[in-house]
Amino acid sequence: MADAVGQAEIRGIDIDKLAKGFADEDSIFKSLTTVSSTSAREIRWYQKTAGFLDSTDTSGITASQIETSEGSRPVVVGQTWTRKTSYVKKYFVESEWITEEDIKDSDPDVLGTNIRDLVRAVANQVDKRIYNIITENQSPSTINTTAATGNGWDDTTNGNPILDILNGQQKIRSYSYDPGEAVVVMNSVEHKNLVNYVITVKGSSIPQFSSEKVRSGQVMEILGNAVIVSENAVTDSVAQWIPSRSATWKGFMGMSTAVKVEEGIGRKIRVWEEGECLLTDPKSVHLITDTVT
Repeated sequence: MADAVGQAEIRGIDIDKLAKGFADEDSIFKSLTTVSSTSAREIRWYQKTAGFLDSTDTSGITASQIETSEGSRPVVVGQTWTRKTSYVKKYFVESEWITEEDIKDSDPDVLGTNIRDLVRAVANQVDKRIYNIITENQSPSTINTTAATGNGWDDTTNGNPILDILNGQQKIRSYSYDPGEAVVVMNSVEHKNLVNYVITVKGSSIPQFSSEKVRSGQVMEILGNAVIVSENAVTDSVAQWIPSRSATWKGFMGMSTAVKVEEGIGRKIRVWEEGECLLTDPKSVHLITDTVT
């Protein structure tokens, strides 16, 4: 059937080839570690047992014997190390076969979109691995940890996010790390409750938050620490760590992409990365738990 002016079949169409539907969020945790390379898949590394060296307590003598009298022989002290072994993990994904015909005439950019999203899929898993290592999978054993005040950050009556962050800074400082270099990493749920607390609950007593932060819309720094918001951060907890000290990402193979071509048929995309995160300085990390009622 022929179409007249005004009928849909003969109208022009402006096709947007960039597929949409999901927001993009950067994988940021690698940038919050020390990044170095490893030449082997098995990584041997060492942790010191003590920070400040001191004499060993003995029966009746608990004070430091480093302070002594003239003519005395020096007390013997020494550092010890714990040997650790970590193994590289591989993150590997590929697309389905994409035919040359689909690449050529599909409305969306099927090749470009797949490459980009596969890279992001690998980066996202690396991001989650780094966060889980630093927070000890939310089961702290060597890192510092404190339960949130009251019933958590959504408890506007008894909760106190400021005190919780200060507790973390104090514990990190007690091990001679500089808490001013730390970041505060949280999920969007905790970020919402933090902003509500400093603006709505405490706004009158912290006027710079009630005015400046309403205009900017986001708390970017608090108590001297940068606030990092990521959906890869687990809700019901908030992590504090020092990017230059707490953990190291050991890269064995960097992010790599290959396109396998079957001439005249189609293409398959492969993306991979290999490495592992080492929690080198656990006492420079603090995990606030039970932040949501």
